[in-house]
Amino acid sequence: MQPRLLTLSALLLFSTAVIAQQTKKDTVFFEDFNAKALDRSKWNVEITGNTVNDEQQAYIDNGTTISTVKGKIEGATNGALVLKALYKAGHTSAEGKKYDFVSGRINTRDKIMFTYGSASARIKVAGGEGLWPAFWALGNGEWPDCGEIDVMETVGDASWTSNALHGPGYFGNTPLVYRATFPKGIDATQWHVYSVDWTADSIIFKIDGKVTYTVTKQMVEKYGKWAFDNPKFLILNFALGGGYPNGVNKITKPYFGLSQAAVDKIKAGKANVYLDWVLITK
Repeated sequence: MQPRLLTLSALLLFSTAVIAQQTKKDTVFFEDFNAKALDRSKWNVEITGNTVNDEQQAYIDNGTTISTVKGKIEGATNGALVLKALYKAGHTSAEGKKYDFVSGRINTRDKIMFTYGSASARIKVAGGEGLWPAFWALGNGEWPDCGEIDVMETVGDASWTSNALHGPGYFGNTPLVYRATFPKGIDATQWHVYSVDWTADSIIFKIDGKVTYTVTKQMVEKYGKWAFDNPKFLILNFALGGGYPNGVNKITKPYFGLSQAAVDKIKAGKANVYLDWVLITK
């Protein structure tokens, strides 16, 4: 049965209720991106030059790809972080690899780590075949043994987002994945709260407070060891093209997994992911 997500009229009320949790005693971490720039005491900026999954971008540490906006711009409640994809033909990484695109990726590794609890983020994405933003959690150590929780991914079809788990015996094209489809009139280009409730025995994914997918320890152990008893850190990134988008859209040109329309959107400066706030509770 397809979960029923909130209507547009209820989304703002839900977001207000969630953000109010920052004052509660069970809050582990709250970030509303209301500073002039990214708070480096909370976040690491990743720089990469050898991408995985055949992605087409390099991640750089630059104000053009990672910035903040103040106030209620773009519908944020109190400022927002912007991850922006840019066309930069011939960009060369420190490893000597060339890219035509650059983008942003941040994480809380060794700054904010948590085991069990709830993690939520209010996010608004750009649609376009091959645009691949994600909100996820990862443990330290070797992948996939460290465990990966994909709270939200979209590869350009704004009518749905996906949830997934990766670990030993259930990684890559994992059997533990679910596609959550939005009701008519709602899509991922609008603001939504994506969250996960994580316990020692289950992982429950939600959009705007409504459960989309539930995975139990028993379900996971049909495939391999439960990899979700160790501390995780959060990751927010904006990938372009690659294996997951290509597996959905079958596009190989002009770039692997990335359509011409998406490239045009990037060149026009309209490929943005907005992050209103991030919340972790016990």
